[in-house]
Amino acid sequence: MESDETEPRPPGAAAGTRSGRTDVAKALMVQATYRSLGEQRLSPAEERFERGRRTTGLWLAPLVTAVFLLLPLDMAPSQQTLAGILLGVIVMWVTEPVPIPVGGLIGVGAIVVFGVVPADDALEPFGSTTIFTFIGAFILAQAMLKHGVARRFAYFILSLPGVGRSTFRLIIAFGAITCVLSAFVSNTATVAMLLPTALGLLTVIAKMLQDRGMVAEDFDPARLRVGAALILMLAYGASVGGLLTPVGSPPNLIGRGLIEEATGERISFAQWMLTALPLCAVMFVVLAVVLLLLNRPEIRRIEGVEEYVRGERESLGSMGRAEKTTLIAFAVTVTLWIFPGVVALVAGTESSFYETISDRLDEGVVAVLGASLLFLLPTNWKRRETALNWSDAARIDWGTILLFGTGIIFGSLLADTGLAKTIGDSAYDALGLTSLFFITAFAAVLAIVISETTSNTASAAVVVPIIIPIAVAAQVDPFVPALAATFAASFGFMLPVSTPQNAIAYGSGVVPITTMIRSGFAFDIFGAILIILGLPLMVALTGIGG
Repeated sequence: MESDETEPRPPGAAAGTRSGRTDVAKALMVQATYRSLGEQRLSPAEERFERGRRTTGLWLAPLVTAVFLLLPLDMAPSQQTLAGILLGVIVMWVTEPVPIPVGGLIGVGAIVVFGVVPADDALEPFGSTTIFTFIGAFILAQAMLKHGVARRFAYFILSLPGVGRSTFRLIIAFGAITCVLSAFVSNTATVAMLLPTALGLLTVIAKMLQDRGMVAEDFDPARLRVGAALILMLAYGASVGGLLTPVGSPPNLIGRGLIEEATGERISFAQWMLTALPLCAVMFVVLAVVLLLLNRPEIRRIEGVEEYVRGERESLGSMGRAEKTTLIAFAVTVTLWIFPGVVALVAGTESSFYETISDRLDEGVVAVLGASLLFLLPTNWKRRETALNWSDAARIDWGTILLFGTGIIFGSLLADTGLAKTIGDSAYDALGLTSLFFITAFAAVLAIVISETTSNTASAAVVVPIIIPIAVAAQVDPFVPALAATFAASFGFMLPVSTPQNAIAYGSGVVPITTMIRSGFAFDIFGAILIILGLPLMVALTGIGG
């Protein structure tokens, strides 16, 4: 453990105040490391709920499947078998008796064992180009985290003039940092990386309040409203920023893959960004207003943060060769992702040049080639060292890749077996959804509700294949409703189980569960309204999917 002498302190604080500031830091940093929900210190009631939820899934999933298979339904045998297995997988995704990716693998195995389709046909969609987009993007993100590129960017923004003097500006700037980083780096990794920085900033603010006599000597620094606003901005900002690009969040790639397979309409990287950028900007403004109104900071003017950030930037030193290499690989990849969209704007989507470029600069191929630069460009030629080695690459989020693969398999089989059409016709008759507006609203609300109880990745894998056939049955273009479900799957802000970043924020000890529920509920409502009203408008303006 570092000595107290290494602790930064607010300007003007006497040496004798260091121990007080260190006590505050210890109180805030004790839970700063990332832990999954199952590893957190839960209350007895929360622990009983989690244990019961997982135990329930062990018997409920096979029971639901068995009961459905025995029902005398007027369906083709392959459709009924696939539907029964899919229901069991959905139960496993919601209750998590096994890790969510493993639940998908169990379902894929059951598809083959029960004879829905042969193994080769079942596993064929796993070779989707989107799988390689995932892998390449995750490797690039791993390099950014390993070499501190993301942290350097965060401190650069926080050091801008005036940011460190106001709690309002500090919280908004921290949210902006999170949004930008999570557009290209895993939402979970972004939050886990920035959480210690957020707690360090909160330490400075808490000590200042204590020195000014604005709080009691024995106050709990983990219960400051400014702390709740800062940490929730970190968690929620990552979800908002993750919508900005196709690679920003797993639900984006899952939903896009399912939409492209069902409709035949390709969504380029540039088209996605043009559509998502205005929505993300409005969402961010709403997020800032909601959090600052519901968790109004105890103080507006602050001192010491600028000095803290300056000290952290100095400790990073100058940019090294590995950081520069990572930035080169990242810049090349993003440029090639966007380039086909630029060509489309200049030459038109009907030109032969655009068709050649878009075919050869496939996003999955670009992603793995960009990631390969991290293993080719030397950081130390004498030692033959590069920015990453294979041990680094092996630590990427393979669970999400497996989950995407199983999700796309189920989506493909829903169409191939005709089950998607059966579901769509039945839901159309039962719900009476006949217009684009109502189907889009249903898609957004359903995705948000499901994402509150299970992962947003699983929510996209479940909801998008349901929405597409409903729209088709109603003779409505399924593009907008399916895209709405994809966007809404990244919501779910009320509970720690909704997203990994929520779990990290709750595990920090700074955000009470009641505060998360109140703030998350408000943002769920505003977010749903924005998606229902704003997404169709942006699709019409950008011509995406047309």
